Formats: sequence, C-alpha cells, structure tokens
Amino acid sequence: MATGFWEKQYKRVKKWSKLFLPHQKLRYFPPKFVLRDPVLEGVIDALSNGQQVAVVVLSISNLKEFSQQLELAQLHEYKDELRVGFQFIFKDSAYKDDLIIVHDYYSDGLTIFLRIQSEKHRVIHIENMLKTMMPKLERWINTKYPYFQHTFDIGYMFIERQYCTTQDALYIAQQQAVAMAEKRIHSRYINTLLEVRQIIQKRQITLLAQPIIDLPKNEIIAWEFLTRGPKGTALETPLQLFSLARQSNLIYDLELLVLEKAFKLISKAGCLDDIFLNFTPITLGNKRFIPALEKLLEEFPEIEPTKLIFEVTERDSIEGLAFFLDNIKQLRQKGFRIAVDDTGAGYSSLHTINELMPDIIKVDRSVIQDIDTNKLKESMLKGLILIAKEAGSLVVAEGIEKKEEADVLLRNQVDLAQGYFYAKPGRLEKDRVVLV
Repeated sequence: MATGFWEKQYKRVKKWSKLFLPHQKLRYFPPKFVLRDPVLEGVIDALSNGQQVAVVVLSISNLKEFSQQLELAQLHEYKDELRVGFQFIFKDSAYKDDLIIVHDYYSDGLTIFLRIQSEKHRVIHIENMLKTMMPKLERWINTKYPYFQHTFDIGYMFIERQYCTTQDALYIAQQQAVAMAEKRIHSRYINTLLEVRQIIQKRQITLLAQPIIDLPKNEIIAWEFLTRGPKGTALETPLQLFSLARQSNLIYDLELLVLEKAFKLISKAGCLDDIFLNFTPITLGNKRFIPALEKLLEEFPEIEPTKLIFEVTERDSIEGLAFFLDNIKQLRQKGFRIAVDDTGAGYSSLHTINELMPDIIKVDRSVIQDIDTNKLKESMLKGLILIAKEAGSLVVAEGIEKKEEADVLLRNQVDLAQGYFYAKPGRLEKDRVVLV
C-alpha cells in the first residue's frame, strides 16, 4: 500500500518537473497564436504574381457634418454599410477580380486595395474603374441613408517597394492616397500630377526621330526615338515630363506608352533601320514589362526584335531592382540589343557596363562637348573606347554640334554618332523625316 502511494507521488513529481527542464527538452508547449493581416497577405500575393497594387482611399468629405446627426454606433453602422456596399458592387462588376480587400484603415472613409493585372495600363484602368464604380456606390448608400447628401474625395497611389519592406511601402502608399484625398498635398503638385495622368490617359505624347550616323560610311543606319509632351505646355520637354512622372510613380505607365507608340510608328512608317528606345531601369526592371512587350510583338509581327535597341539610362542605378537582370536576359534571348545610355554623365558607368556587357555604349554629350579643345575629354573618350572593345560593344557619341567635334570622333575611330551637326529630331514618316 505504502509502496503504491510513493510510486504515484514519484510519477506526479516527474511529470511536473518537465516544466522546469531546459527549453529544448520540454514535451509540453504553450499554444501558439499567429496574428494574420489579410491586407498584407493579399498585397504580397498580388506583388509576387507580378501584379501591381493600388491603394484607393474614399474620404467622406462631409463626414463631420454627417456625424453630428448620428450617434457613434450609427456612424459605425454607416461605415459598415459603405464597406459592404462597395464589396457587393465590386463582386457584381467587370472588376471583381481586381479587389483584394476593403478595409476601415481610414477614420474618415474606406481604404480599398486593388490588384492591377499586368496587361492593363494601371492609371487608365484605375480611372475607368472609379468612373464606373463610384456612381453605383453613391446610389447604394443613398438608398440606405436617403436623408443625407454624400460626397466623396478620392485619392489613390500605387505600392512601390523597391527601397523598403512591403509593409512600409503599403503604409507610404496609403498615406499618400489619404493626403491626395484630403487635398493636403500642395495644389500645384496635385494639378501637375493630374496633368501627367491625363497625358498618359489621353496618350498625348509625340515621338520624334533623330538619325544615328555610321561615321566611316557617313550614312544613316539607325534612329533614336525621342519623346515630347503636349506642344506648347510646360510638360512638352522630356526632362520635365519624365521627372514628374517619376515623382508621381507614373514612370512605368509613361514609358510603356512610349513603347506602344514606338511600335505603331515603326509599323506605320515602314522603317527598316535600327531603332533606339530610351528606358529607365525602373521600367526595364518591372516584372510586368516582358509580358507587355510580348503582347506588342504579337500585335505587330512585322517588327523584328533584332532591329530594336533598349537604352538603359546610366543616370539611374540598377541596384535593388529584383527583376532587372532577368528581364535583360529575356530581352537578349528574344533578339533585342542593349545599350547603356549617358555613359560618362552618371556615377555608375563602369559598374553598369560590367553588369550588362552592353551591345552598345552611348557616350554622353558632357564628354563630347568641346572635345576638340579639351585633351582630357579626348583621353576620357579613348578610355571609353578601350572599355567598349573589351566588352565587345559599339560606341555611339551623342550630342555632336560642330564639325571640329566630329573630326575628333573620326580620328579616334568612333563607330556611330548623332547630334544637331548631322540632323535635328523630326517627325518620322514613310521614307523621310519632317522637321518640326
């Protein structure tokens, strides 16, 4: 009897002593609690599938007036109705596959997270979606609260996660969308942003062509397409247009429009020469770029990839762009050639050339200007020519404006050249260029 009692006590002590053993020897673990964030999960899933994510904020501009008529509980009920209504309308629309989630992230309204399919123009797609959905939402909420006039302010921004975590990028985009909806951003910036969006939506850009000359033969062998904004506006010049597009996260949309216009122009003009197209690493490193390009190749089967050269602007770093090198590899596999633009003007020429081993190196105007009177610049040119030979690249000198500069290039056996000395940019038409 006694023995049985002590055996039971021993087993009981042994059982409980396990709780005081080192962590790795514990048999009994406390339950694990995992907090899920459906917004973050949905955003990460969309981005990993190559889709773009838009954060849309619907701000109820007269909510303060409305809240004075309702108790707090009724106000929460109103916002629930708004969220349910938006979800219902989305699920019954052509945009049903775009919705990630509707969330009450914003005290004065709602935040909607949307996935934008890779083949769609994101700005145009968002604008069309809002134009379609907002009247339906207003009708829905007016049936629930007919005694109150609803007005909404809308802001949207796209998630860009190049230099931060997805969660940080989501927060930044949401705050920017809120600021836009509440019109806290400087009015001049908003107007300019809307102007850039309108240019993209209405496709208000023009492509000019500048010839590229084979120096030994003194004949045109290629063209560079140059972008201009609406004539007579502040955004006509490419520097201003592309700078503002970059600041407003619209650079990909703008450069994709340039690509589409380029394909149409090549086809319409029946151009058989090589074409140089200038793109930022942001666009070339976008996961959606290759599918968009493949779609254009299907639409214009007469255009041969071997005739197109993608110029990577050297003033931008290629660091941190996850898909950039893979996209460059795919471009080469399809037959496209790669050039490094602005060589000598930025901070990372040698690194970019080493990473890409480009087919063509374009020497920036800053090196060429007054090279006939500057021996140091000529030495720089010789150094770049030597690097190009090691990389197996052709050399194009940009921005030649006088005969003396051209003579230096000939003396140093530069392959190709372009600039006002040879021809100004013009409108490419069938078999000819018309100056504008």
